[in-house]
Amino acid sequence: MTALVQSASKTTILPAIAAIVLGFGIITLAGHVQAAALHDAAHDVRHATGFPCH
Repeated sequence: MTALVQSASKTTILPAIAAIVLGFGIITLAGHVQAAALHDAAHDVRHATGFPCH
C-alpha cells in the first residue's frame, strides 16, 4: 500500500514543478519585455485566431 502512495505522489509532483517553472518563466519574460512588443504579440495572436480586435 505504501508503494502505491509513494508512486502516486511522485507522479503528481513533477507536473506541478514543471507548471511552476513554466509560469515563473512566463511572468519573468512578460515583466521584462517592452509594453509595445507585448501588445503587438497579443494583437498578432488575435488576428491569427480570427478574433476581432478593431
